[in-house]
Amino acid sequence: MKIPVFVSCPTSLSKPQEAQRAIILAMLDTLNLEPRALGRSDYPAELPLREVLVIARHCAGGVILGFNQLTVTAGTWKPDTKAAKLVSGLTRLPTAWNHLEAGILFSLGRPLLVFKEPDISGGIFDLGTADVFVHTMPSTRAKKDDLREVFLKWRDKVGHIYYGV
Repeated sequence: MKIPVFVSCPTSLSKPQEAQRAIILAMLDTLNLEPRALGRSDYPAELPLREVLVIARHCAGGVILGFNQLTVTAGTWKPDTKAAKLVSGLTRLPTAWNHLEAGILFSLGRPLLVFKEPDISGGIFDLGTADVFVHTMPSTRAKKDDLREVFLKWRDKVGHIYYGV
């Protein structure tokens, strides 16, 4: 029987992003972990946020995948405040659901494993936000042994939650 883990990931991904997601899902499979996600393995019977909580309660851990979902080329950060700042160049933002789902999992005491694409920041992806290390999204050229080691340490914590050890 596989251990259920919540995977926070946008449903619309580019081909390279989908390839990175596949690497992570394959690693979960090799460690006997079952990915659960709203809109992928589970579909809402109630409001989506409530359904995330229902799914998360049945999971022993969470994987947060911070993929770029919005690229901003110009804008104003904190408009109409003393801290207002013009933003230029490229700013990449993940889905807001990453932050909501990570917060729910964190509040339930579930171990988190967080990955992000380069230049993704804010919320769960900021260093020191939660008691987690934020990893760079694995590429198809990543060393499988290094990635496996990261997953094994996290899976140890997930097993403690699932088996109550």
